Amino acid sequence: MSTIIVDTPVIEQAVRLFNEHGLAKKTVVLFDENTRELFGKDILETLHGAGFSLLELIVPARETSKSFRTAIRLYGEMIEAEVDRSWNLLAVGGGVVGDLGGYIAASYYRGIPVVQFPTTLLAMTDSSIGGKVAVNHPLGKNLIGFFHLPELILIDPSALRSLPPGEMYAGMAEVVKYGFIADSEFLDYVDAHFAGIVTAEEPFTTTAVRRSAAIKQDVVEKDFREQSGLRATLNFGHTFAHGLEKLADYRHIRHGEAVAIGMVCALHLSRLFGNIRESELHKGLGILSKFRFPRGTIEKRFIAHSSSDILESMHSDKKKVDRKLRFVLLERLGKAYLHNETVPVETVIESIERAKETLGKSC
Repeated sequence: MSTIIVDTPVIEQAVRLFNEHGLAKKTVVLFDENTRELFGKDILETLHGAGFSLLELIVPARETSKSFRTAIRLYGEMIEAEVDRSWNLLAVGGGVVGDLGGYIAASYYRGIPVVQFPTTLLAMTDSSIGGKVAVNHPLGKNLIGFFHLPELILIDPSALRSLPPGEMYAGMAEVVKYGFIADSEFLDYVDAHFAGIVTAEEPFTTTAVRRSAAIKQDVVEKDFREQSGLRATLNFGHTFAHGLEKLADYRHIRHGEAVAIGMVCALHLSRLFGNIRESELHKGLGILSKFRFPRGTIEKRFIAHSSSDILESMHSDKKKVDRKLRFVLLERLGKAYLHNETVPVETVIESIERAKETLGKSC
């Protein structure tokens, strides 16, 4: 499995770690426009100073960069620079850069090593870990991709100080998710220190990042290719979220925002199945009520859509099997399972309606 390093400043360990993992000093460094400005100078100077040969690639800082069109352009730049299989790729950024960089590394010359350098809370705790890499298709998110584990995941929590509050709240969706699905004590920790984590206060942020990364790494090790159903539990709330993202054309709502809304739906669905007690439902909803969404997001990106339209959009989710949606539900707070049986349409609709009522009160 991948080696995960959480430290500040982590880039100073990169040269040693590359050597230890047999990675050549020939690296394609992929940034988006924001991460190039924020972190490019230190990263490139450190690698240049250690004798690395570098090819710098930059993409726009938006979800639409995770596309075939962008990949084709980057392949061309790599071919023209005579990048071959002896090179590796360092992806510096959030989920878009990490997914795109991993996809390119998995496919270029039938696969070159990738190193992830996540710079958002969501990427540090979720998307950079586990080797799932993909680009989007107009008909659905993350439909075209690979399993391609990174050799290294270099996490520097100090990078989070550069993020606006909206990005931190979006990342918190994944942090909270780990508590819901795997660790009730961690859920209590996140509940108690929620404000400190979203403001990048130490030691709360580093503790949350380390525990989240460890939970995901453990799940991935046990079920790398989603054969037992364990890895699927990482998608708690995501089936609803992907439907909302598609309705928003993958542009008008952050992934983490959609996941936070999706977890409200999933909590209600878990309660409708009688899995969790009413007290657990209220505790979970109380934690999710701490999220702060951009003005109008709940109304325009969730409540304004009919529940039937949301359900229809959810069918673009790549995790459906035989055209049937699969839902991750909670047995209790801190333990999730993949519900393989068909969930009645009316039950899904009711869970969405209850979530609308819950979130409508916070608008």
